[in-house]
Amino acid sequence: HLHVWISIPFCSAYTLALLGNCTLFFIIQADAALHEPMYLFLAMLAAIDSVLFPSTVPQMLAIFWFRDQEINFYACLVQMFFLHSSIMELAVLLAMVFDRYVAICKPLHYSTILTGPLITKIGLAAMTRAVTLMIPLPFLLRRFHYCRGPVIAHCYCEHMAVVMLACGDTRFNNIYGIVLASQEAHYKDFGTCVSHIGAILAFYTLPVISSVMHRVARQAAPHVHILLANFYLLFPPVVNPIICGVKTKQIRERVLGLFLRKDV
Repeated sequence: HLHVWISIPFCSAYTLALLGNCTLFFIIQADAALHEPMYLFLAMLAAIDSVLFPSTVPQMLAIFWFRDQEINFYACLVQMFFLHSSIMELAVLLAMVFDRYVAICKPLHYSTILTGPLITKIGLAAMTRAVTLMIPLPFLLRRFHYCRGPVIAHCYCEHMAVVMLACGDTRFNNIYGIVLASQEAHYKDFGTCVSHIGAILAFYTLPVISSVMHRVARQAAPHVHILLANFYLLFPPVVNPIICGVKTKQIRERVLGLFLRKDV
């Protein structure tokens, strides 16, 4: 009976995230003066959020609004693939930190190091890495027999939530998930400025808490896991345009100019 009320902040966050990321992407794409490495990486981050984010939130809102609580098993695996492929954000965040390192420590060589072809290769490498790491997940889950019922304790198909329904030896899945998490955690060591640290913390804090709770607090009330998982899905796409975009002077000026422009 509270689903409609709960849906309001999630729908608002979804709308804000799409508006913020799409605005950021199109401003950078449309302004030739912003076709520099730092802004192109910001555009990549916005594009990732804009493309991958809708793979889960509409399904979540359908549950809240229409009680549409069913999803096909293979659709669930596809949703999981896109959901966890958002780790390509991590490679882009690392590239942004490298960009700031070169700009601060080797400013005279900045334009020769961070060339257009290199930026393209970084973007392709981020996408290839994410796809390569996520492809095994659906195949690992297809081999299980699910004897613990068909109900996932989440609003979307998150890896560990599906694994918990499986019967058989799931140790490899658990290890695979932990290895991915540990690899991602290493990126926290590369923060060089407040905006990057903020973006990294936005991406990590809630997912780490949720992952730990899956393993050490299994007796916690289901709604605790569900709400925490929903928050970590929604939080980074909402705050990334604010932390990484609006905090950048040139983009802030163009955003303000876009909304405050008056006809002469």
